[in-house]
Amino acid sequence: MKLATAAQMRELDRQAIEERGIPSIELMERAAAGVAEAALELLPVKPGQGRAAALCGAGNNGGDGIAAIRLLFLKGVRVRAFLVGDYEKLTPDAMEETRRLSECGIELESFDPEDMEQAAWIAACHVLVDAVFGVGLSRAVAPDSLFAAAIGQMNRSRGRVVAADIASGLEADTGKVLGCAVRADRTVTFTLPKVGQFVGDGALLSGAVRIWDIGIPTGFVRKTACPAQTVERDFAEAALPGRRPDGHKGDFGKLLVVGGAVGYTGAPYLAATAAVHSGCGLVYLGVPESIWEIEAVRAVSAMPFPLADRGGMVSRRALPAVLEKLSGCDVLALGPGLGRSEDAGRLVRELLKQTEKPVVLDADGINALAGHIDSLDGRRGRVTVLTPHDGEFARIGGDLSAGRAAAARSFAVAHGCILVLKGHRTVTATPAGNVLVNTSGNSGLAKGGSGDVLTGLVASLLAQGAAPVQAAALGVWLHGRAGDLAARRLTAWCMTPEDVVASLPEAFREIEK
Repeated sequence: MKLATAAQMRELDRQAIEERGIPSIELMERAAAGVAEAALELLPVKPGQGRAAALCGAGNNGGDGIAAIRLLFLKGVRVRAFLVGDYEKLTPDAMEETRRLSECGIELESFDPEDMEQAAWIAACHVLVDAVFGVGLSRAVAPDSLFAAAIGQMNRSRGRVVAADIASGLEADTGKVLGCAVRADRTVTFTLPKVGQFVGDGALLSGAVRIWDIGIPTGFVRKTACPAQTVERDFAEAALPGRRPDGHKGDFGKLLVVGGAVGYTGAPYLAATAAVHSGCGLVYLGVPESIWEIEAVRAVSAMPFPLADRGGMVSRRALPAVLEKLSGCDVLALGPGLGRSEDAGRLVRELLKQTEKPVVLDADGINALAGHIDSLDGRRGRVTVLTPHDGEFARIGGDLSAGRAAAARSFAVAHGCILVLKGHRTVTATPAGNVLVNTSGNSGLAKGGSGDVLTGLVASLLAQGAAPVQAAALGVWLHGRAGDLAARRLTAWCMTPEDVVASLPEAFREIEK
């Protein structure tokens, strides 16, 4: 599903109005119909017993809210509409909607945060329509402003909140909260969903997002090239590599996992186990000699082998052995539980320099790039997938100030890698500047070891022949989906990374061809 920017939505509106001659008031009426329909669905009582209020800005987003409240009135809902701003600043379409509302006997009232009667009505409404700001908001809402007061009253209300196009206070392109923002139960967004509704705080504050067709010609929408998209089940189904019915283990990829250290024996095991459970034909597991026996006992399906170590971590002296084993493999997964030492860091950087094979770099493999980002830049043109969380991302120079999607895109383009920025709504960014936003997963994945499972999944899919970007995004979706299935059985509190691995068969079954 394509995710649009505010600028793209303005352009679509312009094309519909200027090039196709669709009256802007007609687009507004259609938008209002979607908002009103959502409000009616959220009413806990029959329309004749319900009451609703719309808090509207002076712009066209406010006009959507004014029109929606008129449609609710015509359905029998008791309604009031409040203008958060100045009448003199109403746009022509918002003014026309105000006139139509007045013809129904309802006047647009000035919002007054000091008016206790208004506040009581808003607080007791069954449904509130948020139409204060649209997608054009670009500066922070002042904490002592009329707008902040309106947002605060909506958030304190007992009623359900329907946002018109976007929850007021969210930045459409980043999902950032600009000062303060409405906490919507449902967002009715017009024509295309917005990037900021699926990343950052916007993913938490938008509620259930419904896409509503307001009549912009489909040809214009289809031609809109959106660099961001969501990853959902249809993407996963298309990206899953097939399996030849007459294939043997060599046909389904050979993966080398290198990691582990004294005190971190679980990480490489989880990565290797996830790889085996996701279809990889052969999985080799290189670990420090000091923990090899531990891994050899429990890694039944993967094949552990010892590597030279120093102080319980893999040593740079292991480089020849790793390269030799890697020569017969398709992909290298490097870093789970590796530990942080100068010796291990040098091993990582040498491997990145010397191998042409695709590399999935995680955990301390990523930390080894801190101060040595040139080791990543030197792999431009080769497949390198990084899977950092925010802290690791910051250590290697990632700047989150512009928002997660923009930060991931900027880094991936600058360094020629695929970046999987883990977190709520994990973002996968490509060297070409595209962004894929994941939609699966839950807070139960926020546990040590979950990232190791993800590393094994992505590396396994790469080894099986999935295209690099598809392997990364599909691995993230499967990881999240297996997490959702585990949480359904065990709750987010009680599920473990091992439970995520155990849920992979069900996740794969949902999308197998």
